[in-house]
Amino acid sequence: MSKPIRLRAEDEDDLRVVSACLQDAIVPIGEMGYVPGDKRFVLVVNRFRWETADAPRADDGPTAEDDDLFPYERVHCGVRFDGVERVRTRGIDLRDRRQILELLSLGTEDGDVLLHFAGGGCIRLCGPSWTCLVEDLGEPWPTASRPCHPVEE
Repeated sequence: MSKPIRLRAEDEDDLRVVSACLQDAIVPIGEMGYVPGDKRFVLVVNRFRWETADAPRADDGPTAEDDDLFPYERVHCGVRFDGVERVRTRGIDLRDRRQILELLSLGTEDGDVLLHFAGGGCIRLCGPSWTCLVEDLGEPWPTASRPCHPVEE
């Protein structure tokens, strides 16, 4: 079993690592928010544990059968961006608190952080200097589904 992740990103290269870890995370809109007074944007995601997706599974013991039915894992993960002066959205209705988004990637543009979601939605975190902290929260749980993306020709 691998350890929970705990990452810090301060530049585009660091953010690529965070993006790979958070790819295909499920994000309820009700679990994200901006705190202007603290210049902080936070979210709690349901993260697919890519780092264990291809790990060999136990072939004996009480969990061997469960590993066949639920070979993958997800975990709650806290994500915090500090240094955010403004948040802009495109293609996302933040008032629909029941909406569930799928995070595809994180990137930068003109110094801002962009969170890209399935369906074309995007959240832009504006600020001249930002820091991202990511930390798994609690224990992972098994899942049968592995995210997949069709290959375009």
